[in-house]
Amino acid sequence: MRVEIITPDKELFKGEAKSVVVPGVDGSMGFLNNHAPLITVLKAGDVKLRTESGEEVFPVKGGVVEVMNNTVLVLAE
Repeated sequence: MRVEIITPDKELFKGEAKSVVVPGVDGSMGFLNNHAPLITVLKAGDVKLRTESGEEVFPVKGGVVEVMNNTVLVLAE
């Protein structure tokens, strides 16, 4: 699936991932291909991506995540 992690200052990641785990306000949430559409708020924590080259971790202070059509968009603080 396509993943973009964007902050007000820069783009942290743009590419393909096998799975994404985000720190939702109600607990950790994971996304795989063909996930149902979703928009939710994030709390401070780590966004974890599993890619072809291994796991990547991006700390965020909060934000919003949108999942739609095999695309995960993280607008992070």
